[in-house]
Amino acid sequence: MEHPTDGYEPEAPAADPVDGAGDAIAPWRSPSAGLDYAIAPNPDPVQPVVWEHPSPIPIAIVAFLAAIAGSLVTVGLLAFGGFFDSTEPAAIAPPPATVVTTTVPPTTAVVPEFDSLVSEAVWEKVSPSIVTVEVGSRSGETITINASGSGVALGNGHIATNHHVVEGASFVQIVLQDGRIYDATVVGSDALTDLAVLSTEATDLVAVELGSTADLSIGELTIAVGNPLGQSGGASLTVGVLSALSRRVDFQDNTTLFGMLQTDAPITNGSSGGALVNETGRLIGITSAIGLSEAGAEGIGYAIPVELVRRITDEIIEVGAAHHPFLGIEGQDAIEVADDGARIPAGAAVNKVDPVDGAAARAGIEATDVIVGMDGVAISTMGELVVQLRLFRVGDTIEIDIDRGGEELRLTVVLDERPEGL
Repeated sequence: MEHPTDGYEPEAPAADPVDGAGDAIAPWRSPSAGLDYAIAPNPDPVQPVVWEHPSPIPIAIVAFLAAIAGSLVTVGLLAFGGFFDSTEPAAIAPPPATVVTTTVPPTTAVVPEFDSLVSEAVWEKVSPSIVTVEVGSRSGETITINASGSGVALGNGHIATNHHVVEGASFVQIVLQDGRIYDATVVGSDALTDLAVLSTEATDLVAVELGSTADLSIGELTIAVGNPLGQSGGASLTVGVLSALSRRVDFQDNTTLFGMLQTDAPITNGSSGGALVNETGRLIGITSAIGLSEAGAEGIGYAIPVELVRRITDEIIEVGAAHHPFLGIEGQDAIEVADDGARIPAGAAVNKVDPVDGAAARAGIEATDVIVGMDGVAISTMGELVVQLRLFRVGDTIEIDIDRGGEELRLTVVLDERPEGL
């Protein structure tokens, strides 16, 4: 599976030697062998086993995390690039530590203590919205479960989960917190954003309350609620902080997710499709990937931001699929050099405009233009352009601010739909 482009594949830059040293993987659980059981009112959910990538269902997504400054990115449908090759990092021994004695001045900063009452309140609010998603096959009265993930109730019988959880599955069921099991139908699934929507006949699911990422700050409390390892007894809760905003995650299958939230709240196999919420229990993201290195899990988890979750799931519920906007440019980060020699990101530099009758061309965007804003949001990198662009729908009219040789212009763009095959 490839991310859409505008027909050009940028030259692959070298991976950053530091940030390219980790991998990411979609955290979900697959038993080493399917578990058969006859349909019963309350069959026991699949028991936890050592997780492996299932060979019959191509669901696992393995990724290198490459923070590549100035990398070429093609803006197409959701403006995804991601055609970058990375090599496995070599294991190296860390240098010996040097002990330095110094005097630390007193500080008045106070680190707040963890308040268990907050997590307890969040659990009471969020857990009724979380389900275990089990996928496999069904033959007559026998169900074979091959893998499991998590899901979040949206209301009206709809459940959000990850695309990679349900990809290739011929049978899907959900397990509620009290052990009840319902068949589920995949309403639609979108590989480009790793989101899917299920439909179920369960009538008493509590819709999760949607939050926002607009005012999030690094260090804020984040709580992950999902079902790691697909354990009997339903979901569990882990607590951490928001570690970073707007992360880019490049996967080895040439797929890329942009604008991801990073958290150190423990996320593990089976957590895919679960909820990442704030201290008030409002959804801020859907958990999708975890960071790994040769040493194992690194305490780095990634969640798809709620704004994108809302945009994609709404469209899937409305029309059964997500349709992606297409700008039709190829570009890279624009860089300015300060007086002291510092290189500063200064927008999204347009290298090519294609097709000639596409959205960008119709609006008058030209090669060598630098995009510095979109609908009132400042743009300083191609990644930021991608994050902002993918929040819109096909046919939306947006305003793009550009710098053309020092002259500032505002152009109106009507977004096209991503061509098939890209």
